[in-house]
Amino acid sequence: MDKRANHDTYRLLDAGAEAKLEEVGGLRLVRPCPQAVWPRALPAKDWDAADAVYHRSETGGGQWEYRRQPPAEWTASLGGHSWQLKATGFGHLGLFPEQLTQWRWLETAVRALPAGARTLNLFAYTGGSTLAMARGGAEVTHVDAARGVVSWARDNAKLQGLEGAPVHWVIEDVMKFCHRELRRGRHYHGLVLDPPSFGRGPTGELWKLESDLSDLLGVCRDLLEPAGPAFVLLSAHSPGFSPLVLENALAAVPGAAGARLASGEMTVPMAATGRSLPSGCFARWCRGLTVDSGG
Repeated sequence: MDKRANHDTYRLLDAGAEAKLEEVGGLRLVRPCPQAVWPRALPAKDWDAADAVYHRSETGGGQWEYRRQPPAEWTASLGGHSWQLKATGFGHLGLFPEQLTQWRWLETAVRALPAGARTLNLFAYTGGSTLAMARGGAEVTHVDAARGVVSWARDNAKLQGLEGAPVHWVIEDVMKFCHRELRRGRHYHGLVLDPPSFGRGPTGELWKLESDLSDLLGVCRDLLEPAGPAFVLLSAHSPGFSPLVLENALAAVPGAAGARLASGEMTVPMAATGRSLPSGCFARWCRGLTVDSGG
């Protein structure tokens, strides 16, 4: 555990009326949350005391309204580890607490793989899954098309004392990288994908989840080690991509007898009510692993 993270400083305080109230590294923030269609539990004064509110634009993107200006960068702890935060123009902070259960599963799954196993994290963003697999002892290849977020992920690695871990940081379009790995004949014991709904590569390559996911999973099938223990973890935050949709998509990654599929919702507990906020979905494909395949 890194020394900066003796206790968690991220909490989802409340959600309702299509917004969520979070406490993040000492700051209180309000961000849009369209799926929170129920009434808010906390009184208005708690919401009105937020340090910043993100307003989404109907034409895309949005802007922050600051009542107390945050630093350009600050840190919060989640799951016993430190994370660098930034208030981006798209309302993201660089931290995804709904993935915490998946990160813990990945660390356990990697420990069940052969020593020095290679794993691949596609659309890797700020590195949560990459660092979980590195903690488990894997050699990880981290791929994202945006130079800035790869740098951000490397900063998270330093915060967590993992700057010396065997992580290969790659700035490239995901599909181009995967096809290049196929030509090289490389295989991986573990694959992680968290694709966006829409994106562009460093030279303008276009990505659309609905039309491109099937092709990518077909490539991933050929990148996976053909025998022995292996896993694939797929997650998505796009409307319409339910657990069953993702599970059916992963069925395109066939393997040896005994492979298992599982899926579910990713959630974050709300402190005000004890209930959970749904925040995306996942599906997992496992072969030859003693780790639980469920949520």
